[in-house]
Amino acid sequence: MPALPPERRRILELCGTEPPFSSPLLEEHRNGTFVCGGCGAPLFSSGAKFESGSGWPSFFDVLEKGAVATRTDADHGMTRIEVTCAKCGGHLGHVFPDGPQPTGLRYCINGLALDFAPEKTG
Repeated sequence: MPALPPERRRILELCGTEPPFSSPLLEEHRNGTFVCGGCGAPLFSSGAKFESGSGWPSFFDVLEKGAVATRTDADHGMTRIEVTCAKCGGHLGHVFPDGPQPTGLRYCINGLALDFAPEKTG
């Protein structure tokens, strides 16, 4: 992974979490693709983004099967499923079973772990 700004490094490499409602990507509503902020791998489509009220960008599905990897995370006195970029291993956030259909999943992702590539028009 290339050298990252300190806050992005804290999220992607050190499994940190940004404060809720702090990411500009929370309000990103254009068509496009959310990519890994560490390596640029495509992860989530804007079509799968939804407002969860959690304070972090949320998606009900990944762009393609295998785009992310998961593992059990028992840190901080709770058991959750951590989501990482399958390409570079960067920490993205967690996935919960309380999302909308068709998957019922909520990928709760740190905005600092992502970049947004708007759909090209014209």
